Amino acid sequence: MLILSCPPPPPLSNLSPNPRIASPASRRLSPSSSVLLPRHCASHSQRPATERGHEFETGGTFYRRESAVGRDLGVLAAALHRRSGPQLRVLDAMCGCGIRSLRYLLEAGADFVLANDANDDNRGVVARNLARVSGEGRWAVSSNEANRVMTECYLKRDFYDLVDVDSFGSESSYLRSAMNCLKLGGLLYVTSTDGYTSGGHRPHQHYEFISYCTKCGHSQSYSWDELSKLSCTCNKEGGSLVVSGPLWTGPLHSVSYLTEMSNMAKQLGWMGNGVGTDLQKLLQLMVDESDPRLPFGYIKLDEVASRAKINSPPLRTMMSALQKRGYAVSRSHIATNAIKTDCPMATCIRIAKEV
Repeated sequence: MLILSCPPPPPLSNLSPNPRIASPASRRLSPSSSVLLPRHCASHSQRPATERGHEFETGGTFYRRESAVGRDLGVLAAALHRRSGPQLRVLDAMCGCGIRSLRYLLEAGADFVLANDANDDNRGVVARNLARVSGEGRWAVSSNEANRVMTECYLKRDFYDLVDVDSFGSESSYLRSAMNCLKLGGLLYVTSTDGYTSGGHRPHQHYEFISYCTKCGHSQSYSWDELSKLSCTCNKEGGSLVVSGPLWTGPLHSVSYLTEMSNMAKQLGWMGNGVGTDLQKLLQLMVDESDPRLPFGYIKLDEVASRAKINSPPLRTMMSALQKRGYAVSRSHIATNAIKTDCPMATCIRIAKEV
C-alpha cells in the first residue's frame, strides 16, 4: 500500500456529469434509487459476509478476506484526513463488491463516495451494499474502466479528497489519471500485486538505481551520475550485477502518521486487549522499519543461509546477534522471513554461521 499527498488541481466547476455515473451534483439520489440498479439486479437471498462488523454481499465479485488489514489502513488514513478538512469525498476506482466504499462511508465518515467497477455485472451487488448507508446522495455507483472514470472526473473538475486505486497487477498505468482528479492536499491510496513494473524492471515505466551482486549478495545504490561506476568489491568487472531502477530509496513511512493511525485504531476498538493483533503488529512493524539508520531493501534469511551453507537461523536469534554487534535491524513487512539491516551481506553470513 502507498498513501501519497497530491499537488493542487484546478478549481471546481459545474460541468455536466458522465451519463453512466449517478452523481448527486446533477440529481439528488436516494441510496436505494433504482437508477443505480440494472433491471437484472433484483435483490436475492444470500448469506452475507462480514468485515469489522459490517454485513455485505460478495455475489460473484472478487473478495479476499485476508486483505481486510489493508482496507483498515485505507479507512484509518481517510478518517484522519476527514479530521483535517471540511469534507471527505472518495473515489473508489476499483471497488469490487464495494466493501471498501461501504467502510469509507460508515467508518471514515465520508460525505460522498463514488464506487466504480469496470465489470457492469457487479453494479447491483455494489449498490445493494451501499444501500445500507443512511442519508440521501452520499454515494453513487458507476461501471467504467478506472482511467476513464478518473479522467472524466478531472475534465469535469470533479475532484476528490481521496482516490483509491486497488489494482490487480501494476498500478503504474493509473497513477497519472488518479493524481489528476485529486484535490489540493488530497490522498492517493494505491495497492499493487505486481512489483515488477514498480521495481524498475520495465524501463518504459520510470519510477537512485540499485545494484545486486549475484556472486556475493551485496546491494548498493547509485545516482544517475554514478551509473558508469557500477561495480562490486568482489567483482570489479560488474559481470554479476543486476541493476534495477530508478527506485525510491528514501523513508518508507512517516512515524508520526503511523502513530496517529494506531491511536485511531485503538479508539475504534480495532486494537488492544487481544483484538486486532494483525493490524497492531503491522503498524508497529512499519514504525520499526522507519529507523533512519536502515537502508533500502531487505535481506531474506533463506538467502543468508544458502550462502553460508547452513540451516536458516531463527529470525529473532539473528536480529539479536546483529543488535549485539551494533547494527540496526528490523523485520520487513513485505517478507515474513526477512530483515532490514545496515549490516553488509558478507558480515550477515559470518554472523549467521556463528549463531
